[in-house]
Order: sequence, then structure tokens, then C-alpha cells
Amino acid sequence: MWLGTGCELDFEVGVPTPFILMLRPRSGSRQWVARESYMLTPSVPVIEYTDSYGNLCQRLIAPPGAFSIRTSADILTVDAVDVCPGAPFVEVQDLPNEVLTYLLPTRYCESDRFLEMGRGIVEDARPGYDQVSRIESWIRENVRFNPDSLHFQLSAVEVNQQREGVCRELAHLGIALCRGLCIPARMVVGYLHGLEPMDFHAWFEAYVGGRWHSFDPTQTQPKGGRVTVAYGRDAADVAIFTQFGPAVYPQHMSVRINRLEHGPT
Repeated sequence: MWLGTGCELDFEVGVPTPFILMLRPRSGSRQWVARESYMLTPSVPVIEYTDSYGNLCQRLIAPPGAFSIRTSADILTVDAVDVCPGAPFVEVQDLPNEVLTYLLPTRYCESDRFLEMGRGIVEDARPGYDQVSRIESWIRENVRFNPDSLHFQLSAVEVNQQREGVCRELAHLGIALCRGLCIPARMVVGYLHGLEPMDFHAWFEAYVGGRWHSFDPTQTQPKGGRVTVAYGRDAADVAIFTQFGPAVYPQHMSVRINRLEHGPT
């Protein structure tokens, strides 16, 4: 399906402030960026680079005063998420080199603390996709997805204790449980068509059967209409903006995604 995405961010900056932005989706096997607009007001010099995970990042220094970011894109993406029951577990020694980093514990995904819990959840599930599907279902049934949750920026251990969180918290728990079973898992941030309330969305992918598969415990059914903006080990790698120096927060932020009936506009 064709989707139109957009984001608006407005800041009031007190002193010259370095930013790293991560707002540009890139074309890949499951999405094609046909048109894109990226506007900064006031216009400032930008250096773009690709980080260790393949994400498009922009470095800049925002000047004092009002500073705004406006992005939009028309993107062809898959209508449905692939569901592959029985896709096999890949032995660690057979994993591609670039996938190995997604087995390790990280700040928000303390997988070394979920070994026994993960084994208990998957029980007799077939190793691989079926285990991840079991984890996804367990989180959906046992951890409340609350977009307005006060429990924010939680690690997997913390969200398991609170049993409530926003989308990124549920993804952290899914990632930690997968890695505890030696299944590579990574965080994904982007847009989801039909999400309510509308915002940037986070889910996770697991590497089984020789490829990445999407899992989203916030949704009751596998759902396509996704636009990926960034991949990473956990939320620390996929922030849509990171600023350095005195804290700066958006005074206004809006996110949109809508279906395009006739392709790019």
C-alpha cells in the first residue's frame, strides 16, 4: 500500500544546541521511499551519515530561538506482516556476523536476567518463530499497553515488574526474552497506519528462519501498513532526536500517516 507520513517538531532553544535527528525512512526490501521533504526553520548546515545499524542520521546545531522540523514522505510498503509459523531457530554459530550484536544484553534489554522466565513462557513451543510468537502473546496477555502510562523509559526488568508501559517498553521486554533464548532481536521505530492515538510507534523484530520477522504485542493481530524509520538494540539507539547540553523538549509535536489511493502526490 501507498502511505503518506509526516512529522512536525517545534522547539524553543535557549543556547546553540547540537542535535542528532533520526527522522528519515530509507528504502529497503519492505518499503520504497518515492518522495520525501525535510525542512528546517531556520535553515542550518546539516551533516548526514549512516550509523552502525543503517539508520539515516542528521547532525546540526540549532540556533537560539524558535527551531522547527517538518518532514513528509510518500512510501510504498507491504500490506501485511509475514506470519511464518515453524520458521526454525538459527544456531548461533550460523548467524550472520551483523546479527550477533542483537544477542547481547543492553541497557534497556537485560536479557541475561530473563533466561528462566523465557524458557517458562515458551515451554514446548518449537524453537524459532513459534517461541517468539508465544512471547508476543504472553506480553499481550500479561502486560498492559497504555499509551498514556506514567511508566516511561523503563527497562525490560522494570516493565516486567510494573506490568504496564508504552509501546517501547513492551518491545524491550520482548527483545530481552528473545535474546535470553539466543534468538537475535532488535527494536524498530516508525509509523503504523491506523494507530490510535497517533504517534511514533515501536515494535520488535526477531531473526528466525534466516530473516527478520516483525512482532508487535500492542496489536491483537499481525498488522501491515508500517513504515520503518530506525533499527537498534534498544530505545537508546533509535531516538528520533537526541540533543546535547541543557535539556530541550518539543513545545509541539505531531505525527501523521495516511493511506494514499493513487500513489505519490
